[in-house]
Amino acid sequence: MAFTLSIYPWVFYSRSDGNGGWHDTYVEKPHKTPAEEAALSPAQWQALLDQRNSFPELPLVNYTTQYGLGCFEGLKAFPQPDGSLKLFRPDRNGARMERSMIGLKMPGFPMARFVEANRQVVAKNAALGFRPQFQKEWEKDNFQNAEAIYLRPFSYSEPAIGLGLSTHPWVVVVATPVSSYFKEGSTAAVTTDKIRATPKGTGWIKCDANYVIPTLAKKEAEHQGYMEAIFLDAKTGQYIEEGSSCNFFAYLKNGSLVTPELGDTILPGITRESILTIAADLGIKTEVRKLSVDEVLAEATEVFVTGTAAGVSPLESLTHQGQKAAFSGGNHGEVSMALLKSLKGIQYGVAEDKHGWMVNVS
Repeated sequence: MAFTLSIYPWVFYSRSDGNGGWHDTYVEKPHKTPAEEAALSPAQWQALLDQRNSFPELPLVNYTTQYGLGCFEGLKAFPQPDGSLKLFRPDRNGARMERSMIGLKMPGFPMARFVEANRQVVAKNAALGFRPQFQKEWEKDNFQNAEAIYLRPFSYSEPAIGLGLSTHPWVVVVATPVSSYFKEGSTAAVTTDKIRATPKGTGWIKCDANYVIPTLAKKEAEHQGYMEAIFLDAKTGQYIEEGSSCNFFAYLKNGSLVTPELGDTILPGITRESILTIAADLGIKTEVRKLSVDEVLAEATEVFVTGTAAGVSPLESLTHQGQKAAFSGGNHGEVSMALLKSLKGIQYGVAEDKHGWMVNVS
C-alpha cells in the first residue's frame, strides 16, 4: 500500500469569511463498503477514487494553482491495541499550519478547529469501516511496515488570476491509508547543489512552492541510484539543512545526537521535535546547532531522517562531491533503533505516552 492517493469518503472543508470566522462543511463522497470496493475491477476502483477527488465547489484558477500560494500539513491517526484510533500530536500540526497561513498573509486556521476537523474526518470514515485495525504482528519489526491513516489538511485560495494574497481561503482535510514511506532497497543519500530555501524566504513555512525543488532533487538522486537528496545551506554550501521532505540527524562518535538548528530555512518538523524529546528521555545527549557535511562524513556513526511519512529512517551512506561515508551497515544503528522503537511504541499504543501526545479520535 505504501503512500498512495486512496481518499476515504468523508472529507472536510472550511471557508474563511475574511473577518476571523470560518464556515465548516463535512462531505460524504461516493463510496461502497470497504469489502465491496476491494472487489471492484481496477477501472471501477479508479473511477470511484476520481469521484472522491473531485471538488467542483472549489475554483480551479486561483492563487494556489497558479502561483503555489498555499500550505499543507501531514499527520497520522494510529490504530491501537484496544481497537481505538488516536492522532499523534495534532495540536503541533495545527499550530504550524496556523503559522504557515499567517506567514503567507492569509487568515490563520485556528489550531483547536484544526484538531477537531482532523478528529472528525477520522471518526466519520472509521464509522463506515474505512480504517486499519491493529495487528500484533506489526510489533515484530517495531511497526516499520504497520498501517495508519494519513491526513492531509491544505489551504486553497479563492478565484484569482493576477498576483495577490488570499483573504478568503478554504482549508480542506482528506484522509488516505498509508504504511511505509520509503521504498525497500538502497537507503543511500547524496548531497544536492540545488537550494531548497534561502534566508528571509519561506523555508520555515510548509508551503506548496517549497516542494518543487526538493522533488526535482530527489528524483535526480533516485536516477543516480540514491534514495534521498540532502540539502546544504544557501550561503556557504557547507552545512546540512534537511532532506527532500524530512529533517536530518547524525549520531557522532562523541555520543552526541545532532540535528541542524532551526532558522527561516528549515521546516520545524513535529517528528524532529518529538525525537529530541524521546532522546532526552533515553539519556541521549542532544545538540541543536550548525552541522557541516564534513563533520558528518568524518564523525557520524549513524545518520537518519525523520518526518511524519518517513518516521525514523536510517541512511546507509552519504556521498558529497565524490566523498562517501557509510553508516551502520545500511541498517538501523543502536541509537536510531531505540528512538524508532520508542516513537512507534507511543504512536501504536504499546508504550507509555507520558507526554500526552496521543489524542483520542472517539
